[in-house]
Amino acid sequence: MLIIPVKEGENIERAIKKYKKKFDRTKVMRELRSRKEFTKPSVLKRQEKIRAAYKQRKKSAEY
Repeated sequence: MLIIPVKEGENIERAIKKYKKKFDRTKVMRELRSRKEFTKPSVLKRQEKIRAAYKQRKKSAEY
């Protein structure tokens, strides 16, 4: 459960914005979507390798 401290007289939109930001940081939706369907460990490992290679190419292109 997320607890958002709201100061007295604080705008409700600001409190909602804080809640949304905190909710995004907890990565709840990402976890729910990943649990929705099973992906084999070999597929996950392959995706990680592809992602790492992409990051490496981007980093080497910057310099």
